[in-house]
Amino acid sequence: MARMAGGRGPQNFAPGKKPEHMGKTIRRLFSYFSEYRLLLVLIAVFILVSTLAQVIGTSFLQVIVDDYLSPMINEYASDSGKNLMELEQMGGFIRTVLIMAVIYLSGALSAYLYARLLLKVSTGTLFQIRKQMFSHMERLPIRYFDTHTHGELMSHYTNDVDTLREMLSNTLSQLLVGIVTVTGTFVMMLRYSWMLTLLVLLFLAVQMRIAGALAGRSGKFFKQQQQAIGAVNGYIEEMIEGQKVVKVFCHEEAAKEGFAQRNEALCHAATEANSFSNMLMPIMGNLSHICYAVTAICGGIMGIHGMISLGALISFLEYSRTFTRPITQVAQLFGTILSSLAGAERIFRMLDGEPEVDDGYVTLINARQLADGTIEETTERTGFWAWKHPHRDGTITYTPVKGNVEFDHVVFGYTPEKIVLKDISLYANDGEKIAFVGSTGAGKTTITNLINRFYDVPDGKIRYDGININKIKKDDLRRSLAMVLQDTHLFTGTVRENIQYGRLDADDADIIAAAKRANAHYFITHLPQGYDTMLTADGANLSQGQRQLLAIARAAIADPPVLILDEATSSIDTRTEALIEKGMDQLMEGRTVFVIAHRLSTIRNAQAIMVLEKGEIIERGNHNTLIAQKGKYYQLYTGMFELS
Repeated sequence: MARMAGGRGPQNFAPGKKPEHMGKTIRRLFSYFSEYRLLLVLIAVFILVSTLAQVIGTSFLQVIVDDYLSPMINEYASDSGKNLMELEQMGGFIRTVLIMAVIYLSGALSAYLYARLLLKVSTGTLFQIRKQMFSHMERLPIRYFDTHTHGELMSHYTNDVDTLREMLSNTLSQLLVGIVTVTGTFVMMLRYSWMLTLLVLLFLAVQMRIAGALAGRSGKFFKQQQQAIGAVNGYIEEMIEGQKVVKVFCHEEAAKEGFAQRNEALCHAATEANSFSNMLMPIMGNLSHICYAVTAICGGIMGIHGMISLGALISFLEYSRTFTRPITQVAQLFGTILSSLAGAERIFRMLDGEPEVDDGYVTLINARQLADGTIEETTERTGFWAWKHPHRDGTITYTPVKGNVEFDHVVFGYTPEKIVLKDISLYANDGEKIAFVGSTGAGKTTITNLINRFYDVPDGKIRYDGININKIKKDDLRRSLAMVLQDTHLFTGTVRENIQYGRLDADDADIIAAAKRANAHYFITHLPQGYDTMLTADGANLSQGQRQLLAIARAAIADPPVLILDEATSSIDTRTEALIEKGMDQLMEGRTVFVIAHRLSTIRNAQAIMVLEKGEIIERGNHNTLIAQKGKYYQLYTGMFELS
C-alpha cells in the first residue's frame, strides 16, 4: 500500500482560496472588535513598545563598542593593560548596559502583555462568531439544510473558524510586528550607512524573486494536496460508516485498493508541494548568510577607510540580519491571511443565509372552556388547546384545536422546474387516520413537510382547523404536531432526557406514562440504569426497534392533536410491531393521524387511504373500497400479502 503523506508542509506557503470581497469581509470582521477598542489600542501600544525595544536596544551596541570597548582596547594596547578604564568610564559602561537591559525587559514585558490581551480579544471574538453562527443556524429553513451537506456546514465550525483563530491570535500581531520591525530597522540602517543598506536591498530583491518562483511552483501542488486530503478523509469516513456492508460483501480488498489510490495521489501531491516549499527556507537562510558575509566584508573595507566605525558596523550587521527575516515572514503571512479571510467569508455567507420567515400571528394557547361554551385563555396546562386569532378590528377569537387539516388544490415543487405535488386536495377530520401510499418520490413525505411548514406552498391553501396555516406562527403550529420519522435521531443524554425532549416541562410521571403508552417502559426498565441509561452515538447501544420505541414515546409525551408517522414502524420487526400496536392505537385515539405507510397491513383501519403516483392522488378510499376497485392499491396490497 502506498505510504501516507506525513504532513502538509509549511502552512504559510500553502495558498488558500482568496476571498471574493476582501474589503467587505475585513470591515465586517473588524465590526466584532467594537467592544474591544480600548484593548486593541493597548495591544497596538504594547506591540510598538516591544518591537521598538528590540530595534533601539540593538543601537546600544554601537555605544558600547565605540565609547567603551574600543577605548579600552586602545588603552590596553598602549599602556600594557594598566589603567584599562577610569572609574567614570566604568560607571558609564554599567549605566549603558543597565539601560539596554531595561529596554529589553520592557520589550519582553510588553510582548507578554499584548499576547495575553490579544488572546482575550481573539477568543472573545470567536466566541461571539460561534454563538452567532449556531443561533443563526437554528433559524435557517429546512431548505438550507437540504441544499448544503452536513460536512460543508461542519467545516464552517471547524476549518473556517480554526483558520480565523490562527489569524486573530497570531497572524495579525506577527504582521504588525514585522511591519514595525522592518520600518524601524530600515531607518536605523540608513542612519548608519546608505551604501550598505543598498547592498542589503539588492540581496533582498534576489531572495524575494526566488521565494516567489518557488511558491508559485508549489502552489498548484498544494491545491492538489488539499483536494487529495479531502478525498482521503471522505473515503475513510465512508468506509467507517459502511463497515458492515464492506464485510458482508467481502469488499475489504477492494476498499483497501480504493484507499491506496487516493493515498497515492495525496502522497504525490504532498511530495511535490513540500519539495519546493521545504527547500525555500534553506535557500533563503543561505542567501541571508551570504548577504551577511558580503555586508561584513564591505563594511570592514569601509571601516578601514574610516567611512564607518566598528560599533556602527556591528550594529548594522545585526540590523541587516533582523531586516530580512520579518520581510520573509510578512510575505508568508499574506497567504495565511487570505486563507483566513476566505474562511471568514464562508462563515459570513452562512450568516447571511435568509432565516426562516414567519409572518404568522395566530398563536397556540392553553385554554379552558366555560359552562356557557366560551373559551378563555389560561396559564395553567389544562390539556385543552385553542388558537388565539387576533383580527384587524381589535377583536380576538378562540378556536378549539381539533386537528382538522385540509389541502385545497395545493401545487408544490422544491424547485420551480420540478413540480412534486400537482393539484392535491384532501380533507382530514379530527380523529381520523389518513394514510399515504405510493412509490418512492410520489410525494408522500412532501405532504407532511408542508403540514409542518418546513416549506410554504406557492399555489393553493392548507387549512388547519379552518385557519390558513400561513397565518399560524410556525412555532405554535409545530407545537400542535408531533412526528415520528423513519430515521430515528436520539441525542446524547439519558433515556429520560430523550423522551422529555417532546415536552421539556414533563415530570417523571409524564415520562413513564408516555413510555408505557409506546410500550417502551418494559425494555427501558431492563436497561443497566433504567431511565437514567446514557445514550451516545445516536443511541448505538440500543436496537433499531428500541430506538423507534423511544421516538414514539417522545411523540406521545408531546400529546399533540395531530400526529405524523413517516414510516414509523419500518425499522421494527413483526414481534415488536405487534407489541406496540396497542400502544399506537392508544396514542392515535382522538387525534388526526397522517401515516406514510411502509407496510400496508398497518393501515387497514385508516378512514382514508390516498394512493399517490407522480405527485397526484390517483385513488382514495378506505381499505375495503380500494380493494374492491382492484386498482393500484389492490396491486400493492396483494403483492405485499403474497410476499409475506
